[in-house]
Amino acid sequence: MKKELLSLDGSKALRGIAILGIILHNYCHFLGFAVKENEYTFTAAKPIMLWDRIMALDHNLFVHILSFFGHYGVPVFLFISGFGLVRKYEQNLSSHVRTLPFIGVHYLKLLRLMFLGYIGFAVVSWLHPHGYHGYTFGRVVAQLLMYINMLPDPDHIIKPGPYWFFGLMLQLYAVYRLLIYRRGTFCVIALIIVCWAAQAVFTPAVDSGGEILNRIRYNFIGGMLPFGMGIIYARHGRSLPVWGNAVVAVVSAAVVFAGSFLFHTWLWVPLFVVTGAVATIKLLPASVLRPCIWVGGISSALFVVHPILREIIIKMSYRGQVYTGIILYVVLSVVCAWLFARLLRFIPVPKNK
Repeated sequence: MKKELLSLDGSKALRGIAILGIILHNYCHFLGFAVKENEYTFTAAKPIMLWDRIMALDHNLFVHILSFFGHYGVPVFLFISGFGLVRKYEQNLSSHVRTLPFIGVHYLKLLRLMFLGYIGFAVVSWLHPHGYHGYTFGRVVAQLLMYINMLPDPDHIIKPGPYWFFGLMLQLYAVYRLLIYRRGTFCVIALIIVCWAAQAVFTPAVDSGGEILNRIRYNFIGGMLPFGMGIIYARHGRSLPVWGNAVVAVVSAAVVFAGSFLFHTWLWVPLFVVTGAVATIKLLPASVLRPCIWVGGISSALFVVHPILREIIIKMSYRGQVYTGIILYVVLSVVCAWLFARLLRFIPVPKNK
């Protein structure tokens, strides 16, 4: 693997852009007027609705676009994770990573991030008269052990909602160590194809309510494409000239938009989200990327704290102060994430022995 494929600053910039998309999406799609996304299931009317808003130059177009596309920050994180695993564990051929310690250490790293945020969200929900009060012993245990993604009706039991990502990552760590680690790239491609096929059969005509597809996409099957592409890129990627990155960025953006209108192309949109994001950061000057790099450095903390701030601030947008609420939410989320990141320094990071 060549280091210039994706530098540390490039990785941070990607994380910074991805987390801003995620937190803004997780705010905007709760606003009643916003065009809703196709994240876990596909509804043909949603992209058509977005197109109507674009053509009408709706004054809330910024909200519609973030609500519809912002969740694609998740595939970017999955791509970076796959890329980073190869760089960390496959370069040194003299060392060997044991399965259970590998999975255990990554579980503890995820728990270290999640635990304080989970408590904070539960407290805010308990104090808020309209907050989530559906915690049960079983759901708390399932969230802390990160298997809640596999339970029925994940939409309504994973609280805070974005924390489903922790369970997804734990599954992908296990998949990597058990099926991918130091095995041929053919295994990665085979996994991507199998996971695509497991989703492709549940078209809207077959799975009219989307219940099956929804359940599948909360788990590793739904994230294997961008995660696997990160692994393939780390192993076999090549650097492109400026004009090549420009072509990739433009084509990827067009495919992401056009591919959102049909079910079978929608399944492949995350691939082009990733290619477009990587090409874009390679085109942008360092002065533009610097704020994204800084945000990327606190992206994990920002992911943890933003649902708590959303619960408190979103009522402002409900009352009509839409953009004031969004700006306040982003600023306070970044400040709290910075403080949270500093607090995390006092909690030891689990390491493989």
